[in-house]
Amino acid sequence: MSPADTPKHRSFKPKRLGSRDAGRRPGGAYRSGGHTKVAEDEGRVELFGIHAVAAALANPERRFISLLATENAARRLEAEIAARHLTVEPVRPRDLDNRLGADTVHQGILAVVEPLPEPSLEELVGKAAQGGPLVVLDQVTDPHNVGAVLRSAAVFGASGLVTTRRHSPPLNGTLAKSASGALELVPVALEQNLARAMADMKEAGVTLIGLDGEGETLLDDAPLAGAVAFVLGAEGKGLRQLTRETCDLICRIGTAGTLASLNVSNAAAIALHLAAMRRRSGT
Repeated sequence: MSPADTPKHRSFKPKRLGSRDAGRRPGGAYRSGGHTKVAEDEGRVELFGIHAVAAALANPERRFISLLATENAARRLEAEIAARHLTVEPVRPRDLDNRLGADTVHQGILAVVEPLPEPSLEELVGKAAQGGPLVVLDQVTDPHNVGAVLRSAAVFGASGLVTTRRHSPPLNGTLAKSASGALELVPVALEQNLARAMADMKEAGVTLIGLDGEGETLLDDAPLAGAVAFVLGAEGKGLRQLTRETCDLICRIGTAGTLASLNVSNAAAIALHLAAMRRRSGT
């Protein structure tokens, strides 16, 4: 079936979800029905940087364990901290340097929090059928790149991000700071088997568009109506073979000049911007 013939949205019936996968919650509890779950690693998450912590403070779903801040940093977020009724543990910049590493740009603040509830793939497919596209990352391991992709996803109204549970950076620290608050805004689903998850998305009516510099079709000419997911691979390696084969279409972004390649975060931003323009124009 060609992408143009693919139905916009069908009932989502993931074949692989059993009782172990059906909506895990903190503390080992599960919620039935294949809805909200959290990542398997239910350890504490560390967030640093003014924008990342401010976004976490503004997110009612983010539960705080502790908040460490210098006097200046605490003053900058005084209203947000007060609204959450949190007690700040005062620290010096070098205390955070010792904890996070001397090269970490922590801006004088560190939040220790619980992981956010993880959406199910079904939930993200439902959102994509009604709104913006999904972004699928195939073993993109650089936290700066994933953070930048999340930021673009938030700016251009993406419905969520799907990535691999392994071979992807943890949803904390450097990634959260690079996302500049978008980690609190864009739902992220971590999948054990990406190819299988993509097959489930296709069965539910999502058009999977792989982005590759060698793609035969220009992204400008791709059909972006209905539920769409942009699939991007890691720097250098690109899309893995099975990932490519699972996509409905492999597209390239039209470029000019001798520098024709784009990194993954730039490619995601261009694709998401194009999709947003298409939605506004109704095409």
